Amino acid sequence: RLQESRERLSVCSKLCYAVGGAPYQITGCALGFFLQIYLLDVAQVDAFYASIILFAGRVWDAITDPMVGFFISKTSWTRFGRLMPWIMFSTPFAIISYFLIWFVPDISTGQVVWYLVFYCAFQTLVTCFHVPYSALTMFISREQSERDSATAYRMTVEVLGTVLGTAIQGQIVGKVDTPCIGSPFFFGSANSSVAMEELNMTHDTESLTDTRNAYMIAAGVIGGLYILCALILLLGVRERRESSELQSDEPVSFFQGLKLVMNHGPYIKLIAGFLFTSLAFMLLEGNFALFCTYTLGFRNEFQNILLAIMLSATLTIPFWQWFLTRFGKKTAVYVGISSAIPFLIVVVVLDSNLFVTYVVAVAAGISVAAAFLLPWSMLPDVVDDFKLQHPSSHGHEAIFFSFYVFFTKFTAGVSLGISTLSLDFAGYQTRGCSQPGQVNFTLKMLVSAVPVGLILLSLLLFKLYPIDEEKRRKNKKALQDLREESNSSSESDNTELASIV
Repeated sequence: RLQESRERLSVCSKLCYAVGGAPYQITGCALGFFLQIYLLDVAQVDAFYASIILFAGRVWDAITDPMVGFFISKTSWTRFGRLMPWIMFSTPFAIISYFLIWFVPDISTGQVVWYLVFYCAFQTLVTCFHVPYSALTMFISREQSERDSATAYRMTVEVLGTVLGTAIQGQIVGKVDTPCIGSPFFFGSANSSVAMEELNMTHDTESLTDTRNAYMIAAGVIGGLYILCALILLLGVRERRESSELQSDEPVSFFQGLKLVMNHGPYIKLIAGFLFTSLAFMLLEGNFALFCTYTLGFRNEFQNILLAIMLSATLTIPFWQWFLTRFGKKTAVYVGISSAIPFLIVVVVLDSNLFVTYVVAVAAGISVAAAFLLPWSMLPDVVDDFKLQHPSSHGHEAIFFSFYVFFTKFTAGVSLGISTLSLDFAGYQTRGCSQPGQVNFTLKMLVSAVPVGLILLSLLLFKLYPIDEEKRRKNKKALQDLREESNSSSESDNTELASIV
């Protein structure tokens, strides 16, 4: 009981830890929902090159996760810890590169290179923040219940971060009307078409400038929040070396550890299941703004619809935390993630209706909350199971977390690049007030049919995941016994040394 009381975390510590997850979600949500439509309609990048930027940025983001995990495993402990210095030094450079993503350079050539360089730079720097932050879960306490509680706090704040990212970016940008180009069919003649184009050219240029300024203002506000959250994390959380390591542990090299991790069956089954789940929600996230704007016809409402999804997700995180505690994590996976399927079908089957769209958005947010919470709640269970099977191997927490993120980001990058490329093949019109029928059909597939298929596949894979509630309880008791045995052995060694002296 005394040991457990020492491992308990205060509410303040949990809140400070949770706040550290907000920067990744705020920036990630803004990029996920708005970068595609920004590149196509504001920066006016050709759809083919936009697909290259999105694909290469996501793939590079995925590659940097194991790279950062490797360097973290080689990092020595300092008086600030082993993970905190990474968070501290990456923050200012990440903010600069993030701002430059939303800046339209006044250059006729090289625009694609500009966005590709700064998008990849930001993904690298935010990885240097998020991978050590994710691994920090294992260094704040040894108690499963405390880690699960801190994870619930974290997921609540992270989903709140997605709300902030959606609200800040959407509301600031939504105040400005991005000019669109109507179809020539609606003009009476060629001469009237030319006259109309000349009449609106100055207005469109000014409106487009206002839209670009709005994106930069939003980037500045989000950058300020990034700094604030990083400071709260650094000042309010203590990284405990003893929370993760047993005193009898012997260090193992990174590649030996990687081999051990990738041969751990529960880990592979868990990431395989969440791989397809995250793919489904990534496709929905990346194409939803275009879907609302063109297919549903809600050009001036899409930012509010996105906000409804994120608010619903934030409010239901505590419910899912209670649900997984009461009924188990595997049951929460089946119920939570599958609940999105009927609503993803309804939104494309029914005729465009704003009220129905808001209802679907709120219902979809409930499933989004489960998809946010469950992977990070289940990964520590896999790490504990690994420690019982390999008690002499330690320091692999960053590998577990970074490679989970690697697989999800890599496949998400491939899918997002392919989806943007498919819009190009379907005939997407940059800055068009409307889109051809093939583009609307493609968007329906990308936000409904494909995500539903991926979710069904992930649910089949979760049937193979072996760590249920009974297994978790057995692992907790065995790990506690192992630590007590390690501590008692260390105390007896110290006593023997003292008697010799």
